[in-house]
Amino acid sequence: MRYFYLTYSPSISQTLSAQFTQEQNIQDQISTTASSKSASAKHTVQISPSQKEDLSTRFRLSYSHYLFLMRIDNPDERTFYEKEAVAENWSLRELRRQFDTALFERLLINKSPAERKTLIRQGKTIENPKDIVKDPYILEFLGLPEQPAYSETELEQHIISKLQTFLLELGTGYTFVARQMRLTLDEKHYFVDLVFYNRILRCFVLIDLKLGEITHQDIGQMQMYTHYFDRCKKLETENKTIGIILCKKKDDTLVELTLPEDEKQIFASKYQTILPDKKQLARLIKETE
Repeated sequence: MRYFYLTYSPSISQTLSAQFTQEQNIQDQISTTASSKSASAKHTVQISPSQKEDLSTRFRLSYSHYLFLMRIDNPDERTFYEKEAVAENWSLRELRRQFDTALFERLLINKSPAERKTLIRQGKTIENPKDIVKDPYILEFLGLPEQPAYSETELEQHIISKLQTFLLELGTGYTFVARQMRLTLDEKHYFVDLVFYNRILRCFVLIDLKLGEITHQDIGQMQMYTHYFDRCKKLETENKTIGIILCKKKDDTLVELTLPEDEKQIFASKYQTILPDKKQLARLIKETE
């Protein structure tokens, strides 16, 4: 409890003083009370029902959540996970998994310095297609080996069998639509591996699974898929379709040269079947800074 207070005392003080500025700073009151074994009744901190309600609004997670959060040394990282746990209603188990998969570092690594400051200050916000894409995606929950000793069909089947966890890994606002959705063009059939819908961006999200390294043919195929959905599937009130090619390896230069310069709807992201090295990601972030 003492460690909890030392960690969150600024938030406790700010929360109370916002409505009760006429009172003495709550941090000083508690320190005075705790420092004396023989403190009299007048030193006891009295918290009114309205103050308790205000604090409960500020601290909306279970105490077990805060026990875990307090072990995160980086205050920016700790604040991020706290905001996301509240916004996404994460259980303690899911909070642990998001931390172990280095969600904070994965979101930071592909953002500009200004975007990083916004992420730290506000948590994850979704305003454009780039905001819902991660690189890499961590699929350790599938239980697949590190080396691709499996087929794309097996990868897809494992994702479907662990769909709830996969949706959590995708992020906010996703709903599942279909697997192997058939598109027919001039009597030729094509199949989109996974189709989702993002309620926040109000658009379809197509995911194509690739075991090996991405090729320009894969990118061209995804362009065809997204164009089909934009012209034949989406409503006038919906936004343009997003395409994500989920691959084991990728060449960023190939992706950049294959896609048009103004393309903002198609992305190539790597996936890993083992937990990432948080220290390595932290070094990459410092290098990009």
